[in-house]
Amino acid sequence: MTKLYEHPFSPYAQKVKIALYEKNVPFELEVPNAFSGAASEYSKLNPRLEVPTLMDDGLAIFDSTIILEYVEQKWPTPAMLPASARDRARVRMIEEICDTYYEAINWGLMEVRVWGRASGDLAARLTHRAEEQTAGVHRWLERELGSREYFNGSSFGWGDLSVFPFLNGSVIWGLPPNEKSPLAKWLERVTARESVRKTVNAAREFQGGLDALQEMLKTGAFKRQYRDHRLEWMVRSGGIEVVLEGLKKNNIRFQEEVG
Repeated sequence: MTKLYEHPFSPYAQKVKIALYEKNVPFELEVPNAFSGAASEYSKLNPRLEVPTLMDDGLAIFDSTIILEYVEQKWPTPAMLPASARDRARVRMIEEICDTYYEAINWGLMEVRVWGRASGDLAARLTHRAEEQTAGVHRWLERELGSREYFNGSSFGWGDLSVFPFLNGSVIWGLPPNEKSPLAKWLERVTARESVRKTVNAAREFQGGLDALQEMLKTGAFKRQYRDHRLEWMVRSGGIEVVLEGLKKNNIRFQEEVG
């Protein structure tokens, strides 16, 4: 049986789950013990100690984009990538912006609003920057969507499952697209899909575990990963002291050393 190591809140895991559901691939789900930053059995599957990781035929595959490529090649029907080389490049670039820019904005808001890493004026400044950046991403997505029904074109696919987790994250933080915009109408269409509903419902059901994680964060037993684009967002948006305080409290981590 194919197994996906995930966390229901992870937008990267959500991308993969939506693709597997769309292709009717049977798979098991497991939330690994991977968030303390300590070496574990899971590190043998994924040296980054992050999710998602797909286990299939004895092969452990990490990085959501690489997993999506594997899934597309092994289970090609229905196709998630558009037919033309031009459109494939276009949706992959949309995915790249969402993965490495948009994700960091939502992640930063969670650092402030859920994990309480900033308060007072600092929290207000970081929140304001996130709001400005989100509005900019929404304008860019509007242009990319254009007159298409889906980011993929006439049917749901790779571009759409790459956008949804992050746009839905903005909705959760109270920053939805303009309700009369094509982007809002796209979101309504996509949210109605069974693959998306199952993914969203799983995250809602997991909501109760946040209190325990907040206590673990205080003790350093749970560490938030500040890799590349997330670190850049916090520093660029004016929160360098958040990083320094997290290092002092030992409740943030970076890419694990491999070896």
